[in-house]
Amino acid sequence: MAFFKTWIRWLALVMALPMGGALFFVLYVFATVASYEQLDNNEKLASKNAYLAALPRAVSELSPDIVVILFDDLGYGDVGFTGNRSIRTPYMDALAENGVVMTNYFSPAPVCSPSRAAMLTGRMAPRNGLTAVPFPSGSPIDQVNRFFGNPVRLPREEIIIPEVLKATGFHTAMVGKWHLGDHDKSIPTEFGFDRFFGTYHSNDMTPFHLVEGVAGEGEKIAYPAPVDQTNLNALYAQKAEQFIAEAPTDIPLFLYFAHNFPHVPLFASANEQGRSKAGLYGDVVQGLDNTVGRIVTALKQRGKFDNTLIVITSDNGPWWEGRGIGRGRKGETFEGGVHVPFVAHWPRQLNPAMSDELVMGSDLLPTLLEELRVIAPGDRKLDGRSISQTLRGGPSPHEALFFYGGGTLMAVRQGRYKYRDRKPIVYATDPVFIPIWGSHGPWLFDMQTDSDEAYDVSAHRPDVASRLKNILDLRNTEMDVNPRGWK
Repeated sequence: MAFFKTWIRWLALVMALPMGGALFFVLYVFATVASYEQLDNNEKLASKNAYLAALPRAVSELSPDIVVILFDDLGYGDVGFTGNRSIRTPYMDALAENGVVMTNYFSPAPVCSPSRAAMLTGRMAPRNGLTAVPFPSGSPIDQVNRFFGNPVRLPREEIIIPEVLKATGFHTAMVGKWHLGDHDKSIPTEFGFDRFFGTYHSNDMTPFHLVEGVAGEGEKIAYPAPVDQTNLNALYAQKAEQFIAEAPTDIPLFLYFAHNFPHVPLFASANEQGRSKAGLYGDVVQGLDNTVGRIVTALKQRGKFDNTLIVITSDNGPWWEGRGIGRGRKGETFEGGVHVPFVAHWPRQLNPAMSDELVMGSDLLPTLLEELRVIAPGDRKLDGRSISQTLRGGPSPHEALFFYGGGTLMAVRQGRYKYRDRKPIVYATDPVFIPIWGSHGPWLFDMQTDSDEAYDVSAHRPDVASRLKNILDLRNTEMDVNPRGWK
């Protein structure tokens, strides 16, 4: 809302200026956008490179293959293993039945790019420097972001999972949606992936083309816009199968399979349409499940399936369609925007189980570091915590979970209670086009008895509300002093 108010004020100023002043302002805007450069922290970039170069080769014949499957806007209730009966997801359900299901797993942000960045870096949006969604370079919104000096890519000094794994001996590959930048070396093959096939942006952004690249050789457009998205699931699955089949067999594989769906617009191939009881959305999700089945088959053919860690989750809750959980949807830090499905399947290491411990997407990097016995970088704070023991029946490693919207801390969760600070909440009525934002709270929710976040119980539990407010305030103070978490 503040962004639009600022833009409206600038527009009003231009309209009030005489012709010469307006021309000067237009030239000023053009020069500002043309000269904009998102700066990296060269000191921390050097520290990152030194850390990666010093990592010992940690792989052996016992090292697992690792596959992370990330869906875009898939809701907690959109899969069979969380109770959906309108959408059939037998392949994911089978992995869930024989794996660990975390019923209180939260995405690190309620929108895609900050969530993905936090999952890959182990650092929440204010730490990793990507608090908003990048748009294609040169697009109108990208130019607006550049004018206001907003981040348009993941800073290069950030350390992400494929870089660590590659440094320790893994072969790394990615298929699907990157959405962490499309320039200045903030692209997949410059961020630790040996091979990449997919897109830099969401499937509702233009131009929507598909890129392919190999580390050291650059990336180029493989399928020009407009891509036929009815074949996107099948094409991604084919590329994932190819990467798995062609990966060296004497070193472990890391595959990051990041779908574009069920983000809108929705497309399904002719043989996928009409199969579900949940309309086109359900057809798309069942198509996604088919890709999971194809990956499982390819991994079995590779011969290391029992020693493969497969993680399945979503970057945030559902948007316009889909079944979330509780209150809210994508873009909101209420449960519906951040409470998402999670499965970890690793037959050699994890016994089938279901856990309600509190965990978050930012925990993935620290968890892999512990599983592989790799030291964490010492020059930066990680917000995530290893859940290695949690996956084996242990408690959550978190004292509290923090929920950010962009760079703003919106809420904190500790045990059964969630405290939401006084913040704007959108209120929209049919068929009014422009919604209203009004500040409400602070609120305290008892998530054990009120998973819908419907009732404020702060008057009944003022001690809990006070304790969680103190935790929230201390976190804000810490971030004010050292937002990027450098040591």
